[in-house]
Amino acid sequence: MCCLVEGSEVTQIPTILWGLKDSDALMNCSHTKDSSYFQMHWYRQLPGEGMKQVAFTIPNSKPEYSGDFNEDKFSAKKTVAESGSFTVKKLETGDSGMYFCAVSQHSDTDNKYSCTKTPVFQQDVI
Repeated sequence: MCCLVEGSEVTQIPTILWGLKDSDALMNCSHTKDSSYFQMHWYRQLPGEGMKQVAFTIPNSKPEYSGDFNEDKFSAKKTVAESGSFTVKKLETGDSGMYFCAVSQHSDTDNKYSCTKTPVFQQDVI
């Protein structure tokens, strides 16, 4: 699947995130498209690997996690169509990578997505 980046229509904050070992990394995503773009997808790309979907959310519903991803490590929340949040819990070295937010009207793979990304870095306290 590919993402179409459309300027400032989708915003992910922070754009670069550093976290200490065992801390949580919180990312927020919002968009200026209309409320028909109510679906939010969160992806992770680790160094040297392809992008994988972690979670899928719609307003006021529990997130759906993909593959081996689960709520023990990740939290995805969405209460309104225009925004949502994603947390990587208890950071460890293996969590360093790029995290992507994408929004869509429906999950049909023929439709275009708008997305943005946040690199997340974990650092140890020395």
